Amino acid sequence: MNIPLSRPLIGREEEDAVLEVLRSGMLAQGPRVAALEAAFAEVCAVPHAVAVSNGTAALFLALLAHGIGPGDEVITTPFSFIATGNSVLMTGARPVFVDIEPVTFNLAVEQIEAAINERTRAIMPVHLYGHPAEMDAMLALAERHGLAVIEDAAQAVGAIYHGRPTGSFGTACFSLYATKNIMAGEGGIITTNDPAIAERLRLLRNHGSRVRYYHDLLGYNLRMTDLQAAIGLTQLAKLEDFTTRRMANAAFLNAQIKHPLLTTPTSSTAVRHVFHQYTLRISGNRDAAAHQLSDAGIGNAIFYPVLIPNQPFYRDMGYNVRLPVAEQITQEVLSLPVHPGLHEADLERIAAAVNRLELG
Repeated sequence: MNIPLSRPLIGREEEDAVLEVLRSGMLAQGPRVAALEAAFAEVCAVPHAVAVSNGTAALFLALLAHGIGPGDEVITTPFSFIATGNSVLMTGARPVFVDIEPVTFNLAVEQIEAAINERTRAIMPVHLYGHPAEMDAMLALAERHGLAVIEDAAQAVGAIYHGRPTGSFGTACFSLYATKNIMAGEGGIITTNDPAIAERLRLLRNHGSRVRYYHDLLGYNLRMTDLQAAIGLTQLAKLEDFTTRRMANAAFLNAQIKHPLLTTPTSSTAVRHVFHQYTLRISGNRDAAAHQLSDAGIGNAIFYPVLIPNQPFYRDMGYNVRLPVAEQITQEVLSLPVHPGLHEADLERIAAAVNRLELG
């Protein structure tokens, strides 16, 4: 039997919650969305959370709510899902890519300042794979230059940096896609400490409307439904359990994987890494590793094989930036199953298959 790379854990609670919404007749944005927003804000220790249709919409609207648009630049990572860069392009602004550091794969803070100019409006760090970025240094840099900080926390719900949850450092964006640590099938959440930003987000997601059929600004139809929110609420109640199990699974794999050509993931001090992905660095033949693991029934994937600025349409826009650490990492990373549905026998099988890899 194959061990999948990821699998949403859906129980009777999620089924009952969805049926309750279906029977209520209130399927669009309604009381479940409001309840999810309140609960998510509490988890992130902020006063405001705004639910939207997906994680990409969350990034797009967060940028718009901060007034970012044509002529502006946003500094971010090249090593992420494409939505990180595309959301900036969607506003008419330009993403500026800075290299990453080689342990957590997050933005190299010491390289950000050289990329700041008169067009820079924001820094958008990604808490990649569930490991928090270096927020203290980033916030100090942003304050010194008068920049917004927008966390791309799509993979990092429940992560903690120096005692503070991700999502609490200004404005942050989460994804509730089906494979995330908690999910709603699809969905996004934006958290913020700023009531003006929260109000603007609520307008932007709903055609710029406070009162039905009256529209104060150009907005979009990017609302979450109560069906999605019902799933999200039941999943959010399981967040701590799911997170504890992911972290335990990662610790087990770290202890058991002993291959000389592999580097297992580590965590910086004073953070909680929530292991959305468990990602190895492979010094040998990564393609051989992926094929051997697949043949052994072990799910695996490369997150991410191509840097955002190296994607074809970014090249067509003139991007040609050298990012040596990120470029090297794209050639070495391979992610293994770490989800909370794994049993000890699964973990033993994963570790044994990894230790048997022939990578010469």
